[in-house]
Amino acid sequence: MIGCIIQARVNSTRFPKKILQNLDGKKCVLDYVINQVKNSKKIDQIIIATTSLKDDDIVIDISEKNDCQVFRGDEDDVLDRYFQCARKFELDAIVRITSDCPLIDPQIIDQVIGEFESGSFDYVTNTFPRTFPKGLDVEIFSRETLDKMWKNAELPSEREHVTQFIFNSKEFRIGNVNNDSNLSNMRWTLDEREDLEFLVSIIKRIKNEPVLKNDVLEILSKEPSLLKVNSEIDPDYGIKKSREKDINFLKRKHEK
Repeated sequence: MIGCIIQARVNSTRFPKKILQNLDGKKCVLDYVINQVKNSKKIDQIIIATTSLKDDDIVIDISEKNDCQVFRGDEDDVLDRYFQCARKFELDAIVRITSDCPLIDPQIIDQVIGEFESGSFDYVTNTFPRTFPKGLDVEIFSRETLDKMWKNAELPSEREHVTQFIFNSKEFRIGNVNNDSNLSNMRWTLDEREDLEFLVSIIKRIKNEPVLKNDVLEILSKEPSLLKVNSEIDPDYGIKKSREKDINFLKRKHEK
């Protein structure tokens, strides 16, 4: 069974409650992510994996409203959250999607899954190297790969960012799906308020459901100035903060 685990929590460091932000007067960011993923033809089950914190009760409410399974786990050890969730729902392969990507394209999800189904890889993504806009990120890995990550990952960045251990290790077969042109300089994700402004601007111009990559590109070809709204945001802020934690972790480990 191929399950999509969407990690979601309310207390984002940079933009608290970002996944609850309204995008079109009716649906919030998390609603959009779920509805986009539902249009995948290859995903058998969608599970929203949130934390055990009281603040995240609303994530459960939104998930159940959208007829999704839910799982609650550790706030900071997101890798453990994925491991426990996959074990509970007996998943054979896990698609990882984050809840701050309301324009995630179901066709790209299926493209990445299709590459994984070839049987040549332990892990397939479309970000290594990145050629798609940030916000269309898809990852899929086997249950065996998840088990290895969970058992061996130590660094805070590896526990928080789930799949970072794969890139730090040399033991996994990695596949990548490339876009037909390099759009890696575009931001279609939600980390800052400028991102929200961009996303709202795009969604109000699109009537299609689901929203597809080419729908957005068509708008941007007519109104390229929209890209300037969030172009100054550091795309690597999150991983940089995690690597600072790694340095402190290794320092403490060395001192013992």
